[in-house]
Amino acid sequence: MAQPFELPEFYTPYPARLNPHLEEAREHSRRWAREMGMLEGSGIWEQSDLDAHDYALLCAYTHPDASASDLALVTDWYVWVFFFDDHFLETFKRSQDRAGGKAYLDRLPAFMPMDPATPMPEPVNPVEAGLADLWLRTVPAMSPEWRARFAESTENLLNESLWELSNINIGRVPNPVEYIEMRRKVGGAPWSAGLIEYAARAEVPAVIAGSRPMLVLRDAFSDGVHLRNDLFSYQREVEDEGELSNGVLVLETFLGCSTQEAAEAVNDLLTSRLQQFEHTTVTELPPLFAEHGLGPEAVTRVMAYVKGLQDWQSGGHEWHLRSSRYMNEGTRSRAPLGMAGIGAGPGIGLSATDITLTTRRAETARVRNFTHVPFRRVGPSRLPDFYLPFTPRLNANLAGARVRLVEWSRRMGLLSEGVWDEQGLLDFDLPLCAAGLDPDGSADELDLGSAWLAWGTYGDDYYPVLFGARRDLVAAKVCTDRLGLFMPVDEPAATPPPANALERGLADLWQRTAGPMDGPARRAFREAVDRMTESWLWELVNQAHNRVPDPVDYMEMRRHTFGSDLTMSLARIGHGRRIPDAVYRSGPMRSLENAAVNYATLMNDVFSYQKEVEFEGEFHNGIVVVQTFFDCDYATGLAIVHDLMTERMRQFQHVAANELPILYDDFGLDAEARKILDGYVRELENWMSGIYVWHRDCRRYREEDLIRRFARQWPLSGPTGLGTSAARLVTARAGVR
Repeated sequence: MAQPFELPEFYTPYPARLNPHLEEAREHSRRWAREMGMLEGSGIWEQSDLDAHDYALLCAYTHPDASASDLALVTDWYVWVFFFDDHFLETFKRSQDRAGGKAYLDRLPAFMPMDPATPMPEPVNPVEAGLADLWLRTVPAMSPEWRARFAESTENLLNESLWELSNINIGRVPNPVEYIEMRRKVGGAPWSAGLIEYAARAEVPAVIAGSRPMLVLRDAFSDGVHLRNDLFSYQREVEDEGELSNGVLVLETFLGCSTQEAAEAVNDLLTSRLQQFEHTTVTELPPLFAEHGLGPEAVTRVMAYVKGLQDWQSGGHEWHLRSSRYMNEGTRSRAPLGMAGIGAGPGIGLSATDITLTTRRAETARVRNFTHVPFRRVGPSRLPDFYLPFTPRLNANLAGARVRLVEWSRRMGLLSEGVWDEQGLLDFDLPLCAAGLDPDGSADELDLGSAWLAWGTYGDDYYPVLFGARRDLVAAKVCTDRLGLFMPVDEPAATPPPANALERGLADLWQRTAGPMDGPARRAFREAVDRMTESWLWELVNQAHNRVPDPVDYMEMRRHTFGSDLTMSLARIGHGRRIPDAVYRSGPMRSLENAAVNYATLMNDVFSYQKEVEFEGEFHNGIVVVQTFFDCDYATGLAIVHDLMTERMRQFQHVAANELPILYDDFGLDAEARKILDGYVRELENWMSGIYVWHRDCRRYREEDLIRRFARQWPLSGPTGLGTSAARLVTARAGVR
């Protein structure tokens, strides 16, 4: 069968190496698979299938430094996970038996107890038998924290197979953002990252395991693994198995382009994710180590883990070039580096002069990310016909809230620090936004929502003014750390005297909002605020580097810079403890919320394009990110963003109509809980429509208002013309964003 496209030229910055214990792992995996019942008689594999797939070769490439015993164990894990994938396909996907698939998956967590002494059920199939055996052989060497993380990633890997099955059932191709999110879970690379910690004896310290840099490394690694696999497996998955969850198919459908063009776009995104991995390692890990005071042993372990992730990327690529499981005709496979390493000569290793570590296309894209020109004349923001299938409503208490917000802002000092003035606050009309978000709230609730929006918007403007122009990242970090002092989780707790309006406003809002909460709710709300304030630091770091963010990193961080977690947490306060936390953590609920957030944040980017690009010299804007990634003009970038907004809205509707009812049944929710969550869907609809009305009617983004507002900071006699952009930058950073 002819290949549907020519494989692109890959960015492979790390040469593959081969573990010397390969043959031992091959022999062991054959014996183990037969003992577990995975071969003859299983109806899934014969030994010839296992030999052809050669998972031992995959593990020998991806774990080149593992000991013989560790390589054998890791190989068994991969035999198990690929057998599970094929077993689930044959047993449930081909027959589209979702109910049977769910019952099958629900039993598997019982074979991963945190305490290995906990009794397990009797296995009834090879998947259960293999998982029970592997768990007991693996977890004694690892900490309880690792066990919990690895069990979670394993459950995600297993359970999100239902998401793929649901999409097949309705013939639905996911949109690009949805696909990246869910592929991480069902694709298994976060699970592979956990095994790297085991095989490299490089367990990540628990104190930093959940930090942004470590999560970005894991997610960038995962995306690289999955996007590479999508390119090699397109023919098997799409043409043979009827899969709809393949990155090439996703972009082919979304962009309306040829399969070859989609494959090139997937490869560009793969390259971007690998370069994000490198950038995070170099720029974010050293400050992280210093912040947490990690000693030499802990730092060495983390860097061994980073090296393990790199080894997996290069080794996984090499295996895809050789495995019979994938489409790899016409590709050039390099001989793996032997034990002698680079320069060992033909037959053993590979001469360093033969290694191509990068491509012209990859390096052109890298340079483009660092060459944004600020303050370009772009003209008024162009507004497309937004797809918004909800009717906006406004709170009847809006007029009074407008008056009271000015009073509160003046009392907190927001109008006396040179960042905002009263006319600017009136132009921004944040109570209008709050009135759309909460159309049925009381006057007090509307005032509280308006104040939170004002505080968050002020902070987003305050950081560039105080720290951006000076590139003073240390002072910005100190400022952010101090904000945490005004959000005590345990009551009663003393707080220091506020030193500025940002601290004073937060202290007031925290007492009014978090005071009535119980401990867990207060802690969750604190985390939501922390994510927003820390995201402001992320923007400043990018500005210091003049680096336009990677598209995936941007979409994920944009949720935090926009304060989405904060406003959604406020909405959940009224739900109390009647909804299990696991419901909010579930795939469908996260998908629903993320779709709403992406729609709203991209809408903001559309309205604010001129303000940010032309008046502020800013590049944290979805259209700019798309323009940089695709190397396209404003009109094309806007069209792509608008299409993505539409797809995210359609996904929101799809999840609400099709996935939430199944989620309710899966969790056995009663009528009251279902009513609360149906109401939450309405709240999110209000959230999106309220944000639209605010952008449409406030005076923060129109060209005439931008000229009027920024003229107060840029005197008419100020510098103009070529060579004056730096002066404009300093001046702009001294004014209102």
